[in-house]
Amino acid sequence: GYMSGVSTSVAVLCHELPHEIGDFAMLLKAGMSIKQAIFYNVLSSVLAFIGMVTGLLLGTISNVTPWIFTATAGIFLYVALVDMVPELSSGHAHPISKDKQHEGHWLEIMLQVLGMSMGVSIMLLIALYEHDLKGIFSEGHHEHSV
Repeated sequence: GYMSGVSTSVAVLCHELPHEIGDFAMLLKAGMSIKQAIFYNVLSSVLAFIGMVTGLLLGTISNVTPWIFTATAGIFLYVALVDMVPELSSGHAHPISKDKQHEGHWLEIMLQVLGMSMGVSIMLLIALYEHDLKGIFSEGHHEHSV
């Protein structure tokens, strides 16, 4: 009811406020004036709101929903891979000496592939057993509310 809405709002505020402050600080560090940083921060918020309204309106059309999910998944994959792959392939400097830069390179690659494979496996398991998980968690929720 009312209290769950308030607690959700407080949780979202506590989650988003550090992000907004960090974004503002990064814009200032990039050389923008305070007015420019505020303008671009507000602009991104307004565009996010417009995107949300557009998504809600398009989401009511049943034929469009699968396409929205497809586009959203593609955008998330694109952003993740554009940010992640160059970082993964660049390697990291050895903290002790420059002589050991390539030592453990294959171990690092294997750990990265293992981590990504585990992430994909977990998502696949959740997708395959979604209905069973809903049943398990809804049963647990009813037991605690009695």
